[in-house]
Amino acid sequence: MFPALETHLKQTIPDPYEDFMYRHLQYYGYFKAQRGSLPNSATHQHVRKNNPQYLLHGSLGGKDDLIPDTLQKEKLLWPTSLSSAVHRQIEAINRDFHSCHPDWMQWCSLIAGITGMYSHMLSLPHLRSRQLLYDELDEVNPRLREPQELFSILSTKRPLLAPRWPIECEVIKENIHHIEWAPPQPEYFYQPKGNEKVPEIVGEKKGTVVYQLDSVPTEGSYFTSSRVGGKQGIIKELAVTLQGPEDNTLLFESRFESGNLQKAVRVDTYEYELTLRTDLYTNKHTQWFYFRVQNTRKDATYRFTIVNLLKPKSLYTVGMKPLLYSQMDANTRNIGWRREGNEIKYYKNNTDDGQQPFYCLTWTIQFPYDQDTCFFAHFYPYTYTDLQCYLLSVANNPIQSQFCKLQTLCRSLAGNTVYLLTITNPSQTPQEAAAKKAVVLSARVHPGESNGSWVMKGFLDFILSNSPDAQLLRDIFVFKVLPMLNPDGVIVGNYRCSLAGRDLNRHYKTILKESFPCIWYTRNMIKRLLEEREVLLYCDFHGHSRKNNTFLYGCNNNNRKYWLHERVFPLMLSKNAPDKFSFHSCNFKVQKCKEGTGRVVMWRMGILNSYTMESTFGGSTLGSKRDTHFTIEDLKSLGYHVCDTLLDFCDPDQTKFTQCLAELKELLRQEIHKKFHELGQDVDLEESWSDISLSDIESSTSGSDSSLSDGLPVHLANIADELTQKKKMFKKKKKKSLQTRKQRNEQYQKKNLMWKLKLTEDTSEFASTLQKHPAFFKNSENSSFLPMRNENPRLNETNLNRRDKDTSLDPSMATLILPKNKGRMQNKKPGFTVSCSPKRTINSSQEPAPGMKPNWPRSRYPATRRDCAAMAAHPSLHIYTYP
Repeated sequence: MFPALETHLKQTIPDPYEDFMYRHLQYYGYFKAQRGSLPNSATHQHVRKNNPQYLLHGSLGGKDDLIPDTLQKEKLLWPTSLSSAVHRQIEAINRDFHSCHPDWMQWCSLIAGITGMYSHMLSLPHLRSRQLLYDELDEVNPRLREPQELFSILSTKRPLLAPRWPIECEVIKENIHHIEWAPPQPEYFYQPKGNEKVPEIVGEKKGTVVYQLDSVPTEGSYFTSSRVGGKQGIIKELAVTLQGPEDNTLLFESRFESGNLQKAVRVDTYEYELTLRTDLYTNKHTQWFYFRVQNTRKDATYRFTIVNLLKPKSLYTVGMKPLLYSQMDANTRNIGWRREGNEIKYYKNNTDDGQQPFYCLTWTIQFPYDQDTCFFAHFYPYTYTDLQCYLLSVANNPIQSQFCKLQTLCRSLAGNTVYLLTITNPSQTPQEAAAKKAVVLSARVHPGESNGSWVMKGFLDFILSNSPDAQLLRDIFVFKVLPMLNPDGVIVGNYRCSLAGRDLNRHYKTILKESFPCIWYTRNMIKRLLEEREVLLYCDFHGHSRKNNTFLYGCNNNNRKYWLHERVFPLMLSKNAPDKFSFHSCNFKVQKCKEGTGRVVMWRMGILNSYTMESTFGGSTLGSKRDTHFTIEDLKSLGYHVCDTLLDFCDPDQTKFTQCLAELKELLRQEIHKKFHELGQDVDLEESWSDISLSDIESSTSGSDSSLSDGLPVHLANIADELTQKKKMFKKKKKKSLQTRKQRNEQYQKKNLMWKLKLTEDTSEFASTLQKHPAFFKNSENSSFLPMRNENPRLNETNLNRRDKDTSLDPSMATLILPKNKGRMQNKKPGFTVSCSPKRTINSSQEPAPGMKPNWPRSRYPATRRDCAAMAAHPSLHIYTYP
């Protein structure tokens, strides 16, 4: 299944329990045979002494732990009495075992005896951990390792983890591997001639089905389980049987990683109609295609027509060509994927199923060889196996593995590993480590947008290199990299969805950890990261099928302190890659339909520079690359430019930053002037133009490749409702029991009286006031004044609103408290208004004291913690903020 690692496929991953038993049986003499998987002591010592990573990632070397010297050192840590008891028990079992025939029951008894003793030893307080690590002096250091599940099983000693497929999917056993290749000459867009043929769709009635998948999960069904290799049983031969060497029928296949051809119908000798498989468990999302053809003829002109595309607009209408890969060219001339095709036409299908309109893509092509094996694709494929091979090379690189830690973020719905890379140079001190800011990058949340993987590969190639700039970036940043967020979708050939049948980039707010594990764990990883350090940048790599060039979607901060700051990084990137990146195609509008996307959710979590990078499926319309397709090298170079721009963005010399801000203000002024000119209005841009809301002039991102959220599938919606109800019940349980009216009145009167007595002691003028108001204490039961002391200085909106209702003050009391807090009001912070306002008492006939201002609307939160304490002590002191 993995051609580069055929030798490793012969190895088998030992069962942990089996290894445990063999190791103990061999030690105590019950198992005499030699196992190849048990290395000798000398080999183990050599591995430990010459591999510093062993000390750090001891849990990865599962086989290295199964050695006799480990058992000897482990034995030294056991109490003498316990060790003697174990040996006596073992000898007794040994005598019983050899005195009779070793049948199955005795074997089970032996296993149970040893396992029970070992469990007893582990239950002792000082023997809870038998995970032994070795220090540089080759001495035992009994401590807990990091949990094994945090680490991916990528090692030269083990085979790659084979992809897991839904049990409904048939998977061929052939190896599919493509070479990387960059064409020596630019690949220009197709220039439409205007006379391209628009073939009529005839379907099965007038054609012959030559390839069709039997069972494909569609809308209404849902994912249940997965296994390596997909569907059990014999793989059916779906391609037609050739009648002889003269039969020129093409043989189709797509039951391999990322393939998604559903049906092929032969409608003429060299003409075929193709139907793409929708995303699994849905009835839509057809844009990506990837399939194989065999039995080709060199001199014939073939026509292929895909009949069930769903997008009304496509880059095929402006010159984009499909990709062709010839196996013979790759083997003989080292030529890989290249743009091919003529008479390219994208048009609306003339058939209508009554639900949604379909669109067609048609093109003609001549194959380079007879009897060749060729592949067609929407874009350069990058599979889950490709990623694993790349990460394997990183894990086995002695230099890169020192600053690149490979972990498992989680398992996908099908059980495939979602990898997390932490890239940073080791810090000299804890203070240096804590000072590092973080950068989070991710790709392939949409599985059909393989552009993101190639940009990510370019980024990883550079950041893991020995370039001085790369070393500097690793010195000052901690990079958290998620190279493939949706491995399930990539494996099965989906375009946008996971096996939940939904677009993951609309569910970053999800509470369904089990149904959307990749997104749930990503969000929580970033949440924990934000608690540790500042996250300077978040960027999710995508692909775009309607617009050329590369651009960013960002967010727009209403805080004038950071006005236009979100646009600085994209502008810098456009200057570093002027022939690939278009700043004018960038958009910074936050729409309601995009609230569940990664960039908006991370932005609302506090990451100011939160972006989606869109790389076209087509090519560039800029500079020296104008009207040419993007190659793999072009996309990889964008990964480098991200690193280069990051250094410019964080340059201690802020000249570039300030220049970009000035340029952005001028661009924005021109854009505002243009908008008002289109509306036929005049506006003075010299004074108040910066007060105009950017959201009013920003165009929407509805022209993006985004899809509206379909909501949750029915079976998941029910689960979500149950979880929501449980959360509500849990919150209700936390609330304190309500007091009776009598208890509340007693507590109210007690606090009211204590407060007034305190004021009597603190204020000399209070005595004279009481003489003027002898009925003050008598009317205390009718007074609604209650000092709301809050031990928690973080007052929430509920507390403030409650104080508005419950707090009132006699006017004469307000005049006394006002002078006492005069100094505090004079020292108020800029931007805040401190006011002492009277409250309306129960007696509505009373008027506010002379000179007192009426009540102002309250702000949601007090200004500072000190102000919160002041409000708790003086209920009449109000803090207001400007909106």
